[in-house]
Order: sequence, then structure tokens, then C-alpha cells
Amino acid sequence: MAEAGKFTIHLQQEEGYAFRVKFDIEQADELLLDEPEPLGTDRGPNASRLVAAAAANCLSASLMFCLAKQDAPAKSIHTEATCTIVRNEKNRMRIGRIDVRITANDELLDSKRRERCMDLFEDFCVVTQSLRQGFPVGVEVLNQAGELMHRVEE
Repeated sequence: MAEAGKFTIHLQQEEGYAFRVKFDIEQADELLLDEPEPLGTDRGPNASRLVAAAAANCLSASLMFCLAKQDAPAKSIHTEATCTIVRNEKNRMRIGRIDVRITANDELLDSKRRERCMDLFEDFCVVTQSLRQGFPVGVEVLNQAGELMHRVEE
């Protein structure tokens, strides 16, 4: 059992650059990470893809919780994250930015709390606020018709 504010995951190298990740959650499946070719064999996502997924998941969950609390309708959010890899001054690859686009259905966006949530939900996303200390994370929320409901450009 993890103590509040702390958890431990375990990685075991399988072969090459492939690592099996075991989480500290008993019912969670293990995950295979691998680097893209030519380093690895692309058998699983690499760490940069996990960072993008973590930001997208955290923002989506935060928005959904703010709008609906525990009563969120199923399949009410679709999210995509675009991660841009850049080279720094030493020519090392780094995450330059992540852009997250959340499309929420009208049932969820009809919440009485929508206006307040658009100003608030990002601040409660642990991952995004931590990442923003190192690089920009842009966020958009759209309704089902594709109309922009919220945007933060960094």
C-alpha cells in the first residue's frame, strides 16, 4: 500500500530497450515500454508518449470531475495529445511542448458549473501543472460540434 503522496513502480529490462513496468496497484496490468527504432523495436510506448498520455489523462479526469463529480456519463470525453520533440542547445532531444485537445459531449458541458470549471480544472491537474514548470502545455476544450469552449496557449 502506498503512503499518501508517494508511490513506487518497478521496471525490469527484458531485452534491448524494452522494459516491463509493474505498478503498485494490484489490479493494474503491467506495461511494456520500448524505444522506437533504431534504438528499440517499438514494442510499446516510450517515456515521451507516457508523459503525453499522463497529461491528457490528468486534464480529462480533472475536467470531468469538475463538471460532473461522480456522475459523469460514459464516453463523454475524447482527448488527443500532441507531443513536440525538439533539440536543445546541446542537440539533445527534449519534450518541447504538449498540446492537449479535449472534446466533451454536450451532456457534460451542460453542467451548471461549466464557466467555473473552465477557469479551474487545469489548476487541479497534478501532472500538467508539474510539467509546465519545464515546458509549455497548451489546452483546448471543444464541444461535440467542434466549437472552442476554452483555450490556454503557453
